[in-house]
Amino acid sequence: QVQLVESGGGLVQPGGSLGLSCVASGKFKSIGAMNWYRQAPGKQREWVATIQPAGGTNYADSVKGRFTISRDNAKNTAYLQMNSLKPEDTAIYYCNAATLASFSWRDTWGQGTQVTVSS
Repeated sequence: QVQLVESGGGLVQPGGSLGLSCVASGKFKSIGAMNWYRQAPGKQREWVATIQPAGGTNYADSVKGRFTISRDNAKNTAYLQMNSLKPEDTAIYYCNAATLASFSWRDTWGQGTQVTVSS
């Protein structure tokens, strides 16, 4: 069984910064793409950023230039550094990853961490 645990959420003022972490644990051979999603109150969950095992990244237009996704493969950890935060970034942030079990890939979600941007 694979678990993803996010941490680092909290309350920050507009224009501030916050860093999130996502640690994968359990039984798996390797981790593929790691992703961050977010869900604001009353809205659908939306994709934020992706990082591939070799480091290639993609971002939603709404966060491009402000957020940076990274990963440490040795620690099975992904990070999301969020700068120049706006009130509209307020959401629960979820980590998602593809992990390779014996012969198949599994899609796993974390429990989420709350990010609130408010003065």
